[in-house]
Amino acid sequence: MTDIRHFIANVLTGLSHTSPSEVVSVVLGLLYSVLAVRRSRWCWVAGGAGSALAIYVNAIAHLPMQAALQVYYVVISVHGFWYWTRNQGEVTRTVSVWPLRYHLAMCALTVAISALTAHWLAAETSAAWPFLDSLTTWGSLFATWLTARVKLENWLYWLAIDGTLMVLYVEQGLFFFALLSLVYLGVSAVGFAKWLKTYRNPVPTVPQGPQASQAGMP
Repeated sequence: MTDIRHFIANVLTGLSHTSPSEVVSVVLGLLYSVLAVRRSRWCWVAGGAGSALAIYVNAIAHLPMQAALQVYYVVISVHGFWYWTRNQGEVTRTVSVWPLRYHLAMCALTVAISALTAHWLAAETSAAWPFLDSLTTWGSLFATWLTARVKLENWLYWLAIDGTLMVLYVEQGLFFFALLSLVYLGVSAVGFAKWLKTYRNPVPTVPQGPQASQAGMP
């Protein structure tokens, strides 16, 4: 019971020290996740706006790497909105999967890059968890790209990433961010369930061009 009270007290403390810019950025990030579950192209508008605001928040906090990471999110948001909008949103009607060999290759690459950046972080910074910090960062980049390409497995990566981040935040006493990670964990679980349903029962595609004209003929 004492641990729960301690957790709640730390969450409230985190909230009291959160700036309006951070709050708006977090809200937009949550909105992005909810809209992504619904495969709404507007998720990329919310995500891009939240990331653009996060660039400013991290810049004034003197966190250049985090600011650079948010620049990537803005760029991928532009791509995601374009990709989900073309052909009247046809791409979002179906959910696809990647071959296992692609996942194995990307996971190996992600671990290798994470090991390199973790080595640098351990040598040049006071990072508490250099490898896991690097792994969740590079994994997030990959998972976001999979989301933009409407791949089912993106939610599995987010489950692993959010679960890891929640543990890291608790270990570092960042209970407010741990709570946010728990919320994202729940959203990811719902997202996987909904996208899996669509993958198993795909929505019929809408014929385009000449095929659409022929489809309307008797």
